[in-house]
Amino acid sequence: MIRADLHIHTTYSGDSTVTPKSLVEKLMAHNSIKAAAVTDHDTPAGIAVTRKLAAAYPDILIIPGVEISTPEGDILVLGAEETPALPWTMENVVDFVRDNDYVSVVAHPYREYGMGDLARNYKVDSIEVINGESSPNANKLAQNLAKSMNLPGVAGSDAHSPSELLTVYTEIQAGLNVSEILKAIRKGLVSAHSIAGSIHF
Repeated sequence: MIRADLHIHTTYSGDSTVTPKSLVEKLMAHNSIKAAAVTDHDTPAGIAVTRKLAAAYPDILIIPGVEISTPEGDILVLGAEETPALPWTMENVVDFVRDNDYVSVVAHPYREYGMGDLARNYKVDSIEVINGESSPNANKLAQNLAKSMNLPGVAGSDAHSPSELLTVYTEIQAGLNVSEILKAIRKGLVSAHSIAGSIHF
C-alpha cells in the first residue's frame, strides 16, 4: 500500500513555483507520502527532469501524467509521457487514454475549468473527489458525482506552490510501480484522504 499525491504542477506549468527539486525533496522528507504525479498543464516536459532527480532515492516514485485542457473541462491523464493528438476534445482524450492503458481522472469537476456533470457523458476512469484547491462544497459535489457514476475517487493537492504539496493524498493498494498503480486506480483499490478526513468508495 502506498500514498500518492496525484495532481501536482511544477515550474513547467508556467503558473507554478514548484521546482522538480523541491518536489523530490518534499517526498524524501515526508514520512508516508512517497509517490507523486507530475501533471503539468498541457505538457509532459517536467516529467523526465523530476524523475531523474528522484532516481537517487529508491523509496520514492514519480508518476508521469499531464493535465489536458479541453473545451469540456480539465482532465488528468496518469501514465502519459506525451500529449494526445489535437484537437483536445474530451472524446479524443478518452480514446487516447484507452488506447494506451493510461488512467483518466476528471479534475476538480465543480470549480473553474472543471467539467461538472458533463463528466457523465464520457467513459472516464475516476473522479478527483478531494482537490487541495477546491472548496469543501466543490469536493463534496465531486464525491457525490463519483458515487453516482460508480467510479473510484482519488485525491490530489493541485499544488502550484511548495507549501501546497502533499496536503492531500490517495491511498493505493499497490507497490511503488506505475503500472501497478494505474491498475489499482482502475479497479477502485483506492481511498482519498485529506487532513480533515478520509473518503471511501
